[in-house]
Amino acid sequence: MRKEALANGQVYHVFTKSIAGYVIFNDQEEFNRMIEVIRYYHAEKPAIRFAKFLELSEPKQRILNDQISAEEESVETIAYCLMPTHLHLILKQTKDEGISKFMNNILNSYTKYFNKKHGRKGPLWESRFKNVLVKDDTQLLHLTRYVHLNPVTSFIVNDPKEWINSSYQEYTGISNSKSFCRFTDVVDIKAEDYTSFVKDRVGYQRELAQIKHLILES
Repeated sequence: MRKEALANGQVYHVFTKSIAGYVIFNDQEEFNRMIEVIRYYHAEKPAIRFAKFLELSEPKQRILNDQISAEEESVETIAYCLMPTHLHLILKQTKDEGISKFMNNILNSYTKYFNKKHGRKGPLWESRFKNVLVKDDTQLLHLTRYVHLNPVTSFIVNDPKEWINSSYQEYTGISNSKSFCRFTDVVDIKAEDYTSFVKDRVGYQRELAQIKHLILES
């Protein structure tokens, strides 16, 4: 049990990483699998089995996800970014213990898939997920930028639009092919303005990451 229960109606930055920096997303197939898992488990009790869900085309998966009612939904995803060794989610809890159950479902589901694919056993994730309460809309807006800049900060790509394993393309209107985020009612900014808002911080965030690295090494 967590020391403090997560509150319904509140937004949290949720973060978890692999054991010992183990690469858990090795190719696009694995990134896509986690995205499918996240989309599927928004409902507390999904309408169909996951195996059947995987057989659906991506547009049909999105339609099914869009049809989840407020009574059926345990969380809302506001933003996300999957990285080779960790993931960031910005979640709004809509039901008691919704985030805890959601995270347990997606992490366990992906672990079973990954272990079977790679012929391994044992846990994949480092302890329980971490969470930080988002106190206001300004903090939330800046947090989405931080999350979307993760692959740029890590020098995987030079532009966040090149990283398809995040919600950045949803925010900037480039694509909605993997859309399942709900952010328009909490992030009040035009797509073109959001693009500038994010790109203006690229240099600073990379410098900050390097400074943190030096501190840890000292």
